[in-house]
Amino acid sequence: AEDNQTAVTIRVFQGEREMAADNKVLGQFDLVGLPPAPRGVPQIEVTFDIDANGIVNVSAKDKGTGKEQQIRIQASGGLSDADIEQMVKDAETHADDDKKRKELVEAKNQGESLVHSTEKSLADYGDKVGAEEKAAIETALEGLKSALEGEDLEDIQAKTQALAEASMKLGEAMYQAAQADAEADAEADAAADDDVVDADFEEVKDDDTK
Repeated sequence: AEDNQTAVTIRVFQGEREMAADNKVLGQFDLVGLPPAPRGVPQIEVTFDIDANGIVNVSAKDKGTGKEQQIRIQASGGLSDADIEQMVKDAETHADDDKKRKELVEAKNQGESLVHSTEKSLADYGDKVGAEEKAAIETALEGLKSALEGEDLEDIQAKTQALAEASMKLGEAMYQAAQADAEADAEADAAADDDVVDADFEEVKDDDTK
C-alpha cells in the first residue's frame, strides 16, 4: 500500500499453501477510482460467495465511497481432484518453510507500517520531543529500515520492538498536543458563552390603539 493510491488489485487464489504465490490464480480484478488518501486510511471490504455449483463470486467494495467491483469464477476454472490432492501433499511437505516465510512477510509488513506511521508522527510532532529523544527515534528508525532490506526475521522483530519503544515519547507528545487542543477549544467555547449579552426589553403600547 502507498499514499494516494487510487486503485487496488484483488487476486483470487485456490490452494493449500500459506503463501499466495504458491497457489493457483483463479482470477483478478481492479477496484479503481479510489480517492487519494494516506496509506492505511482506505478500507476495502472483500467478500466471497460460493454457490451450490461451485461458482465463486468475489466482490470488493470501498467503504468510503461505496465503489464496488466484482468477478465471477466458473467451477471449471478451478482445480481437479488430483490437483487438490497434490496441493495438499505439497502443503504438508513445505509446512515448516511456508510458516517461516509467512512469519517473515508478516514481520516485514508490521515493520513497514511502523516506519510509515513513525515518519508521519515525526513530521507532525517531532518538535514536541527533546533533541535527545528525537535522535534516538531517528536512530531506531534507520535501524529498522536497514533490517527490512534483509531477510533476518529475528533482526526485523528486534528492530521493530526497538523503534516501538523509542517512539513512545513521541506518542506521549501526540497525546499531550491533542489534549492541549481540546482544552483550548473548551476555553474558547467558554469565553464565547461569557460574551453573550443579556438585554431586557419593555413593550411599548400605541396610545392610539382602540
